Amino acid sequence: MEHDIDTIETQEWLDALSSVVREEGADRAQFLLKRLSDQVTHTGDSVPFAINTPFRNTIRLEEEPKYPGDNELERKIRAIIRWNAVAMVVRANKSGDDLGGHISSFQSSATLYDIGFNHFWRAPTATHPGDMVYFQGHISPGIYARSFVEGRLSEDQLHNFRREVDGNGLSSYPHPWLMPDYWQFPTVSMGLGPIQAIYQAHVMRYMENHEKIEKGGRVWAFLGDGEMDEPESLGAISLAGRENLDNLNFVVNCNLQRLDGPVRGNGKIIQELEGMFRGAGWNVVKVVWGRHWDRLFANDTKGLLQKRMDEVVDGELQSYKSHGGSYTREHFFGKYPELAELVKDLSDEDIFRLNRGGHDPYKVYAAFNRAVNDNNGKPTVILAHTVKGYGIEAGEAKNMTHSLKKLSVDDLKQFRDRCGVPVSDADLDAGQIPFYRPDENSPEMQYIRNHRNTLGGYIPIRRREAEGKVTVPTLEAFDSITKDSGDREISTTMNFVRLLSQLMKDKAIGERIVPIVPDEARTFGMEGMFRQFGIYSALGQTYIPQDKNQVMWYKEDLKGQILQEGINESGAMSSWIAAATSYSTYNYQLVPFYAYYSMFGFQRIGDLAWAAGDLQARGFLIGATSGRTTLNGEGLQHQDGHSHILAGTIPNCVTYDATYGYEIATIVQDGLRRMIENQENVFYYITTLNENYQHPGLEPEMIDGIKKGMYLLEDGVKKSKQAVQLFGSGSILQEVRAAAEMLRNDYKVEVDVWAVTSYNELTRDGLEVDRQNLLHPEADQAEAYVTQMLKARRGPVISASDYMKNYGNQIRKWVPQSYTVLGTDGFGRSDSRAKLRHFFEVDRNWITVAALKALADEGVIEAKVVTKAIKKYALDVNKPNPMTV
Repeated sequence: MEHDIDTIETQEWLDALSSVVREEGADRAQFLLKRLSDQVTHTGDSVPFAINTPFRNTIRLEEEPKYPGDNELERKIRAIIRWNAVAMVVRANKSGDDLGGHISSFQSSATLYDIGFNHFWRAPTATHPGDMVYFQGHISPGIYARSFVEGRLSEDQLHNFRREVDGNGLSSYPHPWLMPDYWQFPTVSMGLGPIQAIYQAHVMRYMENHEKIEKGGRVWAFLGDGEMDEPESLGAISLAGRENLDNLNFVVNCNLQRLDGPVRGNGKIIQELEGMFRGAGWNVVKVVWGRHWDRLFANDTKGLLQKRMDEVVDGELQSYKSHGGSYTREHFFGKYPELAELVKDLSDEDIFRLNRGGHDPYKVYAAFNRAVNDNNGKPTVILAHTVKGYGIEAGEAKNMTHSLKKLSVDDLKQFRDRCGVPVSDADLDAGQIPFYRPDENSPEMQYIRNHRNTLGGYIPIRRREAEGKVTVPTLEAFDSITKDSGDREISTTMNFVRLLSQLMKDKAIGERIVPIVPDEARTFGMEGMFRQFGIYSALGQTYIPQDKNQVMWYKEDLKGQILQEGINESGAMSSWIAAATSYSTYNYQLVPFYAYYSMFGFQRIGDLAWAAGDLQARGFLIGATSGRTTLNGEGLQHQDGHSHILAGTIPNCVTYDATYGYEIATIVQDGLRRMIENQENVFYYITTLNENYQHPGLEPEMIDGIKKGMYLLEDGVKKSKQAVQLFGSGSILQEVRAAAEMLRNDYKVEVDVWAVTSYNELTRDGLEVDRQNLLHPEADQAEAYVTQMLKARRGPVISASDYMKNYGNQIRKWVPQSYTVLGTDGFGRSDSRAKLRHFFEVDRNWITVAALKALADEGVIEAKVVTKAIKKYALDVNKPNPMTV
């Protein structure tokens, strides 16, 4: 109903509500409104409770706390930082190298960061865990500019912004890999900052509840309003709401613009986000208007100013700021004569200076203070209304401002005057754009020092290693897994679960192990861990589980060790990242094992995996139920034949495709040694299988080869000219071994069988050897590990895996014999393993024929032998290529 059929009754309700607010407070009014909504709902009518508030500040003027800082001094400091940020980008783009950079995003959010640095963000100390800040990626020049003023970065470093190759430069965006003592979190890939921040707060609370870290730390994430369109930005906000993560604050810089134009030209992004976050259980603090509007609101007795604010859309708000005070007077205030009368005593310049909330330190401080000190035990989002390119006439509120990186001399002079920095016209006319740092004894520098010392030190800062030594189990500790399984058939996934359970019971490292699953624990045979180790829940377990009378009942617990993240690979990966970087963020090394359907790993969360490399994560990713023909019944969307190829693109990701339990144990133990004991910046990706078969035992001579990527499993070539070398990995190694028997028994071919645990590791070894040989042409030329293993062996090499041919083809250069690769190129489908392996041409029959063809190509046997084999194994020569069907 839009038309008011009884204005008197309406006014009586409004008067009553105003009386409650006045006499008993807003909380009481909110309670009564909620009860009224519930009452209407109980009658059967659908009258939803409003999730939006008027387009104005959440915190009323009378509720604002006293500002604790020296606003004038802070304004000067902020202006200096803003100048240096612009100077850095403009200087970087004067050389003609087109280095890029961004000016406008930081200018719109400078006040937001300034308030945090001056009054809220604590550095880690011996008595406080510190706050973690996910800085919006595009504003990095502003953070560098502050660090320069603080004396943490040199003028030479600022001059080398985006010039990193020769050293002493600054990365374009926050990248821990490139600046390992400075940046904590990579955020510029849109959407990754928000979801990682949520799960960082989640893992922080997990560690607090397990008494691994002191309480008190907070997570702050700075985001752009355009970035909120990314699914990762909003997809996990309900987790923070239902877990009451009051250690988490989002600050959304609502400058209303993305790269090309308005974020919501025909709507209101602040109102849209308010509804989403409020519905997800967050506190929402809107910082819409600055203090220069306060008098106008006070004088607006009819509510027309609020009505007009609620009417306008973001496209209009952008135009008001872009076109100036006269335009705003006509198009905003001029719609209603009463509003025009309200500003008749204001000049056009006065109207232009009616500031937005995100540029007002008093309003921003009030919002931050509420988020920290009055959050009702909930996460908080601050929606700060700002102007993109604020203060830069050449780009303020203009659609092209995101790409602005060069300024004319006149534009620089205007901005210098705006900032009030002592830079001469002569310098600017001469093409020089000086940086400026106040004298160390100046009031500005003393103010910065005092405030940061009070807050524990300077940020951003990153810890490279955790303190203390952690001892990991030896390989001998896993004898139950490395020994022969005898007649027992078991999968490598189950061997992994056995190993994981054993690690969790280890006295030295067990409490550091964090299993993470995206609602697939039962698929992987991990349900036995539920009761024994518990599933972490921030609420404990408030219900009696359906299976409580069973041995493996579903146990949720505040002290639970397993992170069960639901059907949410991005969230589970974000939890894994937080745990895998705990050595840096919390000075306490967790050891996360994230087990998932291998198809839903790098293919789905590749951007997060790349971020994990940047973050120097340390932990294990377990691609369970792997292999295009091994996960046989699930079909095209589930069958993985390329995850190792994707994983191999990440430089510090070490990957293995294991076949036997002893390989799993050897690889995991070596990973623990490297990552935990030696604190190397690598993480591991291991694929495991759901196919059951017998497992042989570990021989000492295999260990080095398992880690390097290949080892001799069957030494069968003696003196015969009819000899081949067969490579197998993962589940297809079983087919390779069967093919070896067929070749020996049916064709008198001698066969060596090699277990290839990692084509990626073999490739990296070969590439490094080539590089060293290139750089040292007169030295003895080194040989790749593959070459060393094969150079004394006879016969062509045939490789077969459950992955695309590109995976095995990587090592072709270093194989000294002829080399044939079989793989599973094409889309998967549902059927039995035998039929799928025939379809993709990687079963024992196809491997045998490929080996015979290689021998025929070398003239060792006649081609007709191959033809007969094709007929013998009923291989259809007209069968379509699996890649095409």
